[in-house]
Order: sequence, then structure tokens, then C-alpha cells
Amino acid sequence: MSRNHDERRDDRGTQHHGGGRRYLAAALVFAVGMAGTTLPTPLYGLYRQELGFSELMVTVVFAVYAVGVITALLVAGNFSDVLGRRPVLLTALGLSALSAVCFLAEGGLPLLFLGRLLSGFSAGLFSGAATAAVLELAPEGGRARAGFAATAANMGGLGCGPLLAGVLAQYAPWPLHLPYLVHLGLLVVAAAVAWALPETVQRPEPRPRLRPQGMVVPREIRGVFVPAAVAAFAGFSLLGLFTAVAPSFVGQTLKVTNLAVSGAVVFSVFCASTAGQWLMGRVGPARSLPLGCGVLVVGLLLVGSSLLVKSLLLLVVGAVVGGLGQGLGFRGALTSVGAAAPAEHRGRTISAFFVVAYCGISLPVVGVGALTVGLGLRGAGEVFSACVVVLAGVVGAYLARRSPGAGAPTAE
Repeated sequence: MSRNHDERRDDRGTQHHGGGRRYLAAALVFAVGMAGTTLPTPLYGLYRQELGFSELMVTVVFAVYAVGVITALLVAGNFSDVLGRRPVLLTALGLSALSAVCFLAEGGLPLLFLGRLLSGFSAGLFSGAATAAVLELAPEGGRARAGFAATAANMGGLGCGPLLAGVLAQYAPWPLHLPYLVHLGLLVVAAAVAWALPETVQRPEPRPRLRPQGMVVPREIRGVFVPAAVAAFAGFSLLGLFTAVAPSFVGQTLKVTNLAVSGAVVFSVFCASTAGQWLMGRVGPARSLPLGCGVLVVGLLLVGSSLLVKSLLLLVVGAVVGGLGQGLGFRGALTSVGAAAPAEHRGRTISAFFVVAYCGISLPVVGVGALTVGLGLRGAGEVFSACVVVLAGVVGAYLARRSPGAGAPTAE
């Protein structure tokens, strides 16, 4: 059977459709899906007033989302390698829609937990399948641009969720309903785009059984995977702090009650992450990993200082600096892992990478919530910042001692 001249197939059976800007359409689907996962961030204060739960419960609700992400990655991380990218993307969009319906129902904590769990399932499916789809839809010689599009869609979508929800909740009616209604409309558009995208996976015949794969990383790339994943863990810890706790700090400690401001503070760290990912293309993945860890340390020190002196300006500066470091390290890590992974295991390997990253976005945040009981919000944030500074510093020092390019491919 003949194929268009812009379609190519590698020796692993993965089809690459390089015509036009299809990878940007896949990145748009990715961004819309990820935006839904952070919509509740600036709204937690409203939920606390309505339902009367504590700061610890906020972090538990957030952690339920991360549990969903990790579960989906461990159980279904390789499903898009077998079923194809498009069916998995459409399933992820459907789960995101169901999550929005749970929040619209406003049935108390059980529905909040269910909504966050479904949102986590959606994000877990997106992380591996959408990243692989964007890379495989890139034109010849465009893997570096596609890698940026995938990571920028991930972080950009996560950042747009709080900004959209904060602005709508502050300046429009139905603050606990309208953000989800708007996102449902965006999901319909994203589903239409995903349906129109070409499939990049040649489904094997007979189809293998779908089995949970767990944390399986091909042995030959573990030297690349391990330091990249640990660097991602440290960077995602910063993102977890901002998505779960920063709005409470802005409202309770700084007495800034404008929800749009809270959303913008969270948006700033993800926007800076996207900028950091763009900078990675200038320095290459091998150098961006230790450099990103170093910049992340500076950002965390600024965040810790902002908690100490109660400064919104210092918090925003710390968010921007820390986000730049996280973006540098994250894109460098994902580029290295994606390029090193065998094509037939790329979706599974990328999913394993995100498992480690999402452990970083969840476990430390629950620790912050627990520490607030005894130390208060400020004290817990300062302890968190100190711990992640140590982790990022150690990882950055280890990566800096490795020769540039050792075990890591350079960007195109």
C-alpha cells in the first residue's frame, strides 16, 4: 500500500507523519487536557469556605490527583504503544470531561476526590501518549522543535489552568462552575482535533495483551534515565508547592484575596518553565540538566526568603527563577530520555519518567500539608524549600561532574 511522501516508518514500526504542522495540533490537544488538571488550584480557598476542610486536606486532595497520574502511568503507560496514540488521547479527553462534571456537581469531598482522581488518570494517559504523538508527528529534522512543543504544551497547559480559573472566578459569575464549563467547551474542540490527527503507531497483529508494565526502563538507557528522572523529581517538587500551597500562602499570609492574582502567581512559575524549556535548545540537554538544577536552587532560596519576610514580589521572583531552572532541567531530561528510548518502548519509557516526576509533585506536598499542623504554613514552606535545595544541589553537582554529552544526546 502506498503512503504519502511525508510519512516515514522507522525500523521499529512507528510511523512518522512529517507533513505540515500536525505536531502543533497534537500539542494543542495536550495543552487543553493538562489545563483541566490545575483548574481547581485558585479555587481551593472557596472550597475550604464551603466545605470547611483544613490545609492538610487541600494537600491530600491534590495528592489524590497525583495518585491518579502515577496509577495511570504504571497501569497504562504502554497502552498507546499497542493501541495507538489517538485512542488513548481521546480516552484521556473523556476522563478530563468526567472530572469537570464531578466538580460541577459540587457534592462535597467525595466528588472532589473523584474529580481529582479522574483528572489524574487523564494526565497520566496524556503524559506518555501525547508526548510521543507530538514527537512522531514532527517533520524530518524537527525533533528538537517538537520536543519543545511537547514540554511547552505540558507546562503551558498546567499554567493556563489556574490563570483561567482565577480570572473567571474573580471577575465572572458562578466561580465554582464557569471555569469547568469553559473547559468542557475546550475539550470538545480538542477531541475534534485529536480525531483528525493521523495515527503514528502501526498496531501489531495479533495485538498483544494489555498488561500493566510497572516501572520498566530498558536496561541500555538507565544511565541516561536515572539522573534525568531525579532532576525532574526535584523540579516537579517546586511545581507541586505552587499548585497546592502557594494560593493559600498568598491569601492567608499575604492577605491578597484576589483569585486572579493567585492564579497569576501559579501561572508565572509554569510560564517561566516554558521559557526555560526554550532556553534548553540553546545549551543542549546535557548542559541544561546541571544548569537547571543550579537555577532551581536559587529560585527555591528566593521562595524560602519570601515566606520568611512575607513578600509577594519575592515570591513571584522566586517562582520565575525556579520555573526557569525547572524548565531547563525538565526539557533536557525529557529530550535525553525520549531520544535514548527504543521506539517500541518510547511511550512506556516516557511514562516511567513521568512516574518519577509526579512522585516529586505529590509526596513532598503532602509532607508540607502535614507540617502545617505543627509549624504553620510559613514554617512548612521553609522546611520544604530547604529539603529540595539540598536534593537539587546534590543532583546538579553530580550531573556537573559528568562530561558534557556523556550518555545524553544533543539537541537538534
